[in-house]
Amino acid sequence: MFEKVLIANRGEIALRIHRACQEMGIKTVAVHSTADSEAMHVRLADESVCIGPPPAAKSYLHIPSIIAAAEITGAQAIHPGYGFLSENAKFAEIVTQHGMTFIGPTADHIRLMGDKIAAKQAAIDTGMPVVPGSDGAIKDEADAKANGKRIGYPVLIKAAAGGGGRGMKVARSEDEVLEAYNTARSEAKAAFGNDEVYMEKYLTHPRHIEIQVVADSLGNVIHLGERDCSLQRRHQKVLEEAPSPALNAEDRARIGQITADAIKKLGYLGVGTVEYLFEDGEFYFIEMNTRLQVEHPVTEMITGLDLVREQIRIADGAQLSVSQENVKFNGHAIECRVNAENPSTFRPSPGKITGYHPPGGLGVRLDSAIYAGYAIPPNYDSLIGKLIVHGRDRAECLMRLRRALNEMVITGVETTLPLFRDLMNEPDVINGDYSIHWLEKNLKAKAEEAGS
Repeated sequence: MFEKVLIANRGEIALRIHRACQEMGIKTVAVHSTADSEAMHVRLADESVCIGPPPAAKSYLHIPSIIAAAEITGAQAIHPGYGFLSENAKFAEIVTQHGMTFIGPTADHIRLMGDKIAAKQAAIDTGMPVVPGSDGAIKDEADAKANGKRIGYPVLIKAAAGGGGRGMKVARSEDEVLEAYNTARSEAKAAFGNDEVYMEKYLTHPRHIEIQVVADSLGNVIHLGERDCSLQRRHQKVLEEAPSPALNAEDRARIGQITADAIKKLGYLGVGTVEYLFEDGEFYFIEMNTRLQVEHPVTEMITGLDLVREQIRIADGAQLSVSQENVKFNGHAIECRVNAENPSTFRPSPGKITGYHPPGGLGVRLDSAIYAGYAIPPNYDSLIGKLIVHGRDRAECLMRLRRALNEMVITGVETTLPLFRDLMNEPDVINGDYSIHWLEKNLKAKAEEAGS
C-alpha cells in the first residue's frame, strides 16, 4: 500500500481524501495556494506545500508545481479529487511518467469520456441506451438545420468538450436552431477552446439518474445503484438522493446491469459515474464522469462502502473489496450542496465565517472544511459543505434533513441553507415528483410572485 499520497485539491474534498488516507495509515501531503494557507486540509495534513498564488491557473491547475511538490515530499501517488485536474488526461499521463500513481482511471479513458461525441459512440458500442441525436459533430448551419428536422424539435445543442451547462442551447423550432447553434459554438470556444458541438433530442420532463460504478485491474466491475440528481439550477446539481423515488426495482436492476456490463467492455479502471436522462420508463446516456463525484456520499450512506478508500486500493492494484452479489442497499440518503451564495440571486458570498454550528445526531453527516473564523476566498467554487442525511426510508430521511437544516448555523456570509429549508416544504419535493426543469421553474415563479 502507498505510504504517502499527495492531494491535488482543496476544500471539503481534500479533507475527505485526507480522512480516508489517515484511516488507511497513509501519510498525506496537502498542496495549497497562498489564499488557502489557513485551510483545514492544510492544517491537518502530515505535510503541506504552497504551490502558487490564488488564481487556480497558477496553483491548483499548474501541473509543474504539483509534480514538484510530489517529488519533493516523496509522494508515491496523487489523488486529484474532483474538478481542477481530475479529468485532465495530460495530467494523468505526466503523473505516471514521473513514476507516481494517478489515483483514477487511465488517461485514455479520461480522454475518451472527455470528448462527448466519442463518449456517446462508446456508449452505443458497449450497449448503453443513448438520446437520439446527430451522428457526430454538427458541420455547419445547413447540417444543423438538417439534423434538427431529422431528430425533431425541440433539440439541445451541446459542446463536445463541455460540461456544467456551458456551450449548451435549446432550439424549439427551425427558426431558433441557427442562433442556438452559433451561440453554443461561441460559448464552447470561450469556455473550452473547442467550438465543436453536437445535437440531441431535448427531453421535456426527464429525471437525471446516474449510476455509480467501480472497477479494478483484475476485470471485476460492480455498480452501486443510482443517484437521482434532478434538482438542478443552470445544469448544476443542487440536491441529490439515493435511491431515486422515480425508479422501481426492475428499472434499477436493469440499468445497473447494463451500465456495469458496458464498463467491463470498456476495460475501465477505478471509480466512475455514468449519467442518464430518464423519461417515460426509458434511459438515455448523456455522459460519463471519470472521477469521484461531489455527491458520492449518498451512495456511501446506503451501501456502507468508502469510495475514496476503494479508489486508493484499486490504484494500488488491489481487488474490489465487495462483489456485486454482496452489495446491499440500506435505506435512503439525501445530500444538499451548501454554497456560500445568496439563496435568491445565487451571487457568491465570500468572506469570514463569524459563527458556525454543524448539525449532528443519528444519520447526519457533514462534509465540510469550514470553521468559525475561516475566510472563504473569492477565487474558487462557492461550495463550502455537503449536508448528507440517512434514514430507514425516504420519509424518515426527509424529516431528518429538515431537522438538520434547522440546526445548522453559518453566519458572516450568505449561504443556500434557506433555499433547502424552503424546499423541504414543497409538496413536489416531499413526494419526489420533479424533473430536471422543476427547480428553475419554481424559482422563477417565486421571483415573479415576489416582484408583483
